[in-house]
Amino acid sequence: MPHEHLTTGDVAHLAHLARIDLPADSLPHYAAQLDAILDAVSRVGEVAADDVPPMSHPQDIANVTRPDAVRPGISREQALAGAPSVEDDRFRVPRILEEAE
Repeated sequence: MPHEHLTTGDVAHLAHLARIDLPADSLPHYAAQLDAILDAVSRVGEVAADDVPPMSHPQDIANVTRPDAVRPGISREQALAGAPSVEDDRFRVPRILEEAE
């Protein structure tokens, strides 16, 4: 079912609702673009059939994961070895928030 074509007045109204300041000479350009978008959306609606179930992907997908297993990591000393500043066995970073009084 074809949609009703947008007028420059429709585009001006939409721009006003969206709080977008569009110059009057650009309204025909945006009307044509929005018409093309609405036409494409209406064509997609025509293709959908009642016997086709809604889906998010055209093919079945599965998440490929590995088992969650404990593995050896690096020591605290190794982790802190490359830090520019260390204090009390932790990374020392600049203060970014003032303390609340």
